[in-house]
Amino acid sequence: MAMNYKSWLLEIDEHIAHLMLNRPEAMNAITPETLHELRTITQYLKDRQDVWVVILQGVGANFSVGMDVNVIGQMMGQDREVFRHNMRGLQDCLDVFEALEKPTIAKIRGYCIGGGLILALCCDFRIAAESANFSVPEVKRGIAVLMGTQRIIRVAGVAAAKEMIMLGERFDAQTALKWGLLHQVAADEALDLTVSNVAEKFAHLPPLTVGIIKRIIQRGGEMNFKDSQLLEIESQVTLLNTEDFKEGVTSFFEKRPPQFKGK
Repeated sequence: MAMNYKSWLLEIDEHIAHLMLNRPEAMNAITPETLHELRTITQYLKDRQDVWVVILQGVGANFSVGMDVNVIGQMMGQDREVFRHNMRGLQDCLDVFEALEKPTIAKIRGYCIGGGLILALCCDFRIAAESANFSVPEVKRGIAVLMGTQRIIRVAGVAAAKEMIMLGERFDAQTALKWGLLHQVAADEALDLTVSNVAEKFAHLPPLTVGIIKRIIQRGGEMNFKDSQLLEIESQVTLLNTEDFKEGVTSFFEKRPPQFKGK
């Protein structure tokens, strides 16, 4: 099953959704419309109970070179309140995608720059080809990183964030791995298989439980310790009467592989 949007392609195969940024002629540069479409697609994926994992990638040779230069040019002289309103809306699009209670995997090849890197950081897992190229170059255009500084700090830490954001220099996949921006680096020719292998693992795990775990990790990290403990308990309560929970426990005692249904 394939669905077309203006800036995206969406293909669903079994329990795996392949979400592809489809602006290869612009090296998958991101526009406001791109992000607003992403929000719409996220809601669609949220409602699809048969989708258990999402692979995010760019069509063609690159993941994304970041925000479209025309969008950047429009920032000059823009009314402050209009700018604030627009940026909050775009940030919200990324927040909604990041909060999707299904595992998301960024498959990165070619350029992954600026807003493209921020988009990848909204995913739970990031796997890149050895030849992938990264940077956060906004400082060289007089721009403080928009929609992404805190995401970079959260993933890579303050020291690495300062180096990549304040200098704006390019770095390779091994450096991105060292900074914690990536989970794996694969040989270029092995990238597809490496990502598929990770996605297949989620295709055999109980999706409701995986989604709850993602909620606990993301929301719990923003809470005080006691509230995060209560979140864990209440989240598990929602799973107690599910078929998959019963199947997981029953299969364990019967010493057989579980057959999860997402129910």
